Amino acid sequence: MTDSVGTTQWLAARRKLLEAEKEFQRARDKLSATRRALPKRALAEDYVFEGEDGSVALSQLFGNHSQLIVYHFMFHPEWDEGCKSCSFWADSFDGMLPHLAARDVAFCVISHAPLAKLLAYRERMGWHFPWLSTAGNAFNFDFNVSFTTEQLESGNAVYNYKDGPVNGREKPGASVFQKDGDTIYHTYSTYARGLDNLNPVYQLLDLTPRGRDESDLSFPQEWVKRHDEYR
Repeated sequence: MTDSVGTTQWLAARRKLLEAEKEFQRARDKLSATRRALPKRALAEDYVFEGEDGSVALSQLFGNHSQLIVYHFMFHPEWDEGCKSCSFWADSFDGMLPHLAARDVAFCVISHAPLAKLLAYRERMGWHFPWLSTAGNAFNFDFNVSFTTEQLESGNAVYNYKDGPVNGREKPGASVFQKDGDTIYHTYSTYARGLDNLNPVYQLLDLTPRGRDESDLSFPQEWVKRHDEYR
């Protein structure tokens, strides 16, 4: 632990940090503008998923909105529980839904596992956000978050825009879509550390003296548990 300082020294250090924070925020605003300016690609397929009320197409997930965010939640068909790290992210989803809707954005979660498993796990976790199963379509594979046995064995897969070996049959991500008339555009996807900004717990931990406090762990999220597993 560092030695304590007086108020004058603390304020001087804090004001210096404030300038760095402002510079970072300006850079972040510029990056966000660059992200929004990415070219769009029209999708050739209106994927059909399995939802609580039956089959639902990607175009229907927009509802009355023109924009849609999909969180790719890791849940392989053979698993009995959803990924604990994705669950860490998902704990914040319900509260943001009305705020996103107010800005013309729909939101849902899509996973590879059968719908019955997804809904049972959602009930256990106490969540309410829309959760759909890929129901045998190629959506997860086309967006590089699920991988075949052949891809894993050959080391020939794509994740986070890189070709090569992938560790695991499922990976997390988030994708953004826009609808204009009957055309659906894919505007953005992010994976791995690109998902950090979607996790409010990490943003709060970053404000604390010890931060995320993960440097001595065997992997960064080793400490994370499903919220009903903490003791």
